[in-house]
Amino acid sequence: MKNLFLYMLLIVASFSYAQNTLTGTITSTNNTPLQNVAVHIIENNSYAETDSNGLYIVTNIPKGNITVVVYLYGYEQKTEKINSNQKEVTLNFTLQEKEQHLDEIVVSTSFNKIQSQNVMKVEHQTLKQMQENGASSLMEGVASIAGVNQVSTGASIGKPVIRGLSSNRVLVYAQGVRLENQQFGEEHGLGLSASGIESVEVIKGPASLLYGSDAIGGVLYFNPEKFAKNNTFATNVNQQFYSNTQGTNTSFGFKASPNNWKLLLRANYNSQADYKIPNGERIVNTRSIEKDLKYGLGFANSHFSTDFRYNYNNLDLGLPEEEIEASGFRNPLFPKQDIDNHILSLTNKFFFKNSKIEADLGYIFNNRKELEAVDEIALHMKLKTANYNLKYYLPKWKSIETIIGTQGMHQTNENFGEELLIPNATVNDYGFFVTSNYEWNKNAIQAGIRYDRRNITTSTHGEEGEEGYFAAINNHFQSFNFALGYKTTLTDKIISRINLASGFRAPNLAELTSNGVHEGSNRYEIGNSNLKNEQNFQADVNLEYNSEHFEFFVNGFYNHITNYIFISPTGAVLDDNDVFEYLQNNATLFGGETGIHFHPHPLDWLHLRTSFETVTGKQENGNFLPLIPANQIKNNIRTEFQISDWFTKNYCFAQINYTFNQNNVSAFETSSLDYTLVNLGFGGTIKTNKNTFGIYLNANNILDKTYIAHLSRLKNDGIPNMGRTIILGLNFDF
Repeated sequence: MKNLFLYMLLIVASFSYAQNTLTGTITSTNNTPLQNVAVHIIENNSYAETDSNGLYIVTNIPKGNITVVVYLYGYEQKTEKINSNQKEVTLNFTLQEKEQHLDEIVVSTSFNKIQSQNVMKVEHQTLKQMQENGASSLMEGVASIAGVNQVSTGASIGKPVIRGLSSNRVLVYAQGVRLENQQFGEEHGLGLSASGIESVEVIKGPASLLYGSDAIGGVLYFNPEKFAKNNTFATNVNQQFYSNTQGTNTSFGFKASPNNWKLLLRANYNSQADYKIPNGERIVNTRSIEKDLKYGLGFANSHFSTDFRYNYNNLDLGLPEEEIEASGFRNPLFPKQDIDNHILSLTNKFFFKNSKIEADLGYIFNNRKELEAVDEIALHMKLKTANYNLKYYLPKWKSIETIIGTQGMHQTNENFGEELLIPNATVNDYGFFVTSNYEWNKNAIQAGIRYDRRNITTSTHGEEGEEGYFAAINNHFQSFNFALGYKTTLTDKIISRINLASGFRAPNLAELTSNGVHEGSNRYEIGNSNLKNEQNFQADVNLEYNSEHFEFFVNGFYNHITNYIFISPTGAVLDDNDVFEYLQNNATLFGGETGIHFHPHPLDWLHLRTSFETVTGKQENGNFLPLIPANQIKNNIRTEFQISDWFTKNYCFAQINYTFNQNNVSAFETSSLDYTLVNLGFGGTIKTNKNTFGIYLNANNILDKTYIAHLSRLKNDGIPNMGRTIILGLNFDF
């Protein structure tokens, strides 16, 4: 690592003389200068804002063809593609006052285009939007996106479910690298803190072309917060209070960007007590304490940019079980999880005259302990993962953009506890892909192909025929996959997308090798070393209508999976636990999402949103798949206004979300009843002298409804979800 860092500094020094600059002015249609207009360079994620004279300056812009996006709330958004090979570039904009939905920049897909240009539909939510909409945790905020749900264990553990697929079928990216943290376990959470995350992008559907194995169901791509603008520094403090869990969350951040260098530091402390259900009872040992530290160091000029990030996350988390005697207040009781997660990433971009190279390197160390008592570590696994992602963006030929790339991963798992859930193992991945994007008139087509190979080797452990015995395996999995997408702008207001893609997932270690009691699931699990790849093919259709006062979307998908892996009860009992085994069968999932956003003229301050989502999952023999979320209707009424000169950007909202009953259940699930939740919220920005701070107050489940979500892991014990909770949030910027 030391040599790598020195090498990076040498590269930086070799390019330090170069500095291309983009300048210009931004005015309204009546020639009035516009202040605080954001100017964003997509290629290296640099940005600036206009001053009181409407002037902006962006230094160290990349060489070659770049995309400039400018936006200001209440005005139209504009995008301009220019060539920046000259030393100084001047680009002026005139913006028309207009109520318009922000056209987000998407970084999780190949060509980093804005949403309206992207062939693949990608959902985007900022952390600020999630908080203002009442999310009490990062995963709860992500689950508010249509087509996304979560498998929850209490209030602190949430695993993403995208269109009925979860666990290793959904890949999570953070800081530009794939996150590996034993995600096969239903009770294993994300291992990420919301602090220091700017936004999330969700790809719904197979993304194996871009990300390889485990992206068969989709991708969650978490974008870290940006560095400060050039030659500025900023300090930020966020504070949240939670009534239900008597919890508190504190985050402190500092960032500075002197000249070409960039620095960022953020620390977070989150403490939650046991959550309370509507009858006033607290669910013992649903408490948690989370500590999080993020550090970033960057450098950029016209030829080169680098971004080094480090994230340390420690989670001390109670596991609710029967007959636990309540004691203390916040410190988790036994049994509990104690998890350390380290993420190191290094992102480098090299800009040439008409092409560029991106090189992402990552290292993740997941240290997972499950403790039964003070001196009894039942499970202790150390998972170490090194990965790389290299992409070369070829010079654009006419209207065709092409990327060739390679990705790989080396992973080791070691056991140190009294029990073994999976054996010591080594996993090696490597893959190669090529993808192209062609645009003409108002149309775009994107196509690509990829080859992947995964090798899994394990060592023998224990005695044959006994619990905890693992026979050595040396398995190889490989797959070719493709993606083909077409986007067209039918009219100025209507966009249509059609995507066809294949994906694959190699069986994970638990599915291949399990032989013992999985304490988190309370069952005896038996693996199958003869499992084959899961291979899927999905068709996805998207239609969007966007006008100044009305938006409408409809998404439909059909997903066929060959050799779908699932766990099923055998009817036997071992060690007082029901025995489950891993099997395979072909499966099909289908469904979609639809919604509207209406903000009528002249009542532009009023926003009405409604969405509906549905998914059905079946095996070839007609049996239903497990962990399929119930259908949902979500309604949101939001108003935006200004109370006074010192209390601005005010809003309030009311959400009424209805979840249907779920009777389409697998062999080891039970049906779930329907329920309606009502949430309320209010917020705004307060100005005091030279400083401003944001405030929001949310009331979730305001009617204190007793309900049990279908994907709650506490459902089998009859434990309801959280009752009414009030969240007060304060955001200070200095």
